[in-house]
Amino acid sequence: MTRVLGLILMGVLASPLAAGEFNKNLKIGDPAPTWKDLPGTDGKMHSLDDFKGKDVVVVVFTCNSCPIAEDYEDRIVALGKKHAAADSKVAVVAVNVNTIPDDRLDKMKARATKKKFVFPYLYDESQKIAKDFGATYTPEFFVIDANRKIAYMGAMDDKTNEKEAKVNFLETAVEAVLTGTKLEKTETLARGCMIRFKKDRD
Repeated sequence: MTRVLGLILMGVLASPLAAGEFNKNLKIGDPAPTWKDLPGTDGKMHSLDDFKGKDVVVVVFTCNSCPIAEDYEDRIVALGKKHAAADSKVAVVAVNVNTIPDDRLDKMKARATKKKFVFPYLYDESQKIAKDFGATYTPEFFVIDANRKIAYMGAMDDKTNEKEAKVNFLETAVEAVLTGTKLEKTETLARGCMIRFKKDRD
């Protein structure tokens, strides 16, 4: 009996208790994964440390090729413009990890110019950053607090159609972190296209 209970306990400990409700890698309160020297559409290399003076960092996993991510572009641009001032305590950064031709850095530069992105749009061909965050969809959003802990992750809002959206989870999360208030909804299920992860080869 003791052995059976031990095996059950081991199974519980080995289960994804360390992960969130929808995220297989992270739970709320976990340290945010870091990144370093990712190329951006602005021709510069970017790291999480670039945002040392910010109390909130919003990380958006997106891409060029997903129609749902495209539907959210104007909302993401609006978010970026809202927090674009130099003295803003909020930073927005978008990341693309897909490797198909339409999602390569040259196409990202064209999209960033066309849509007038006011935030860094980074490319990680290794896809490591998405795996570290446990991101699986485009778009998928993460809010990181001043201590660089995960405060929110999931969808931006409750409806893909902007006109039907009633609840903006992301804005609520950003405001809660800035004001130090308790956030009731810390994780939601992201909606969008699956990230095109490369298949591991032996």
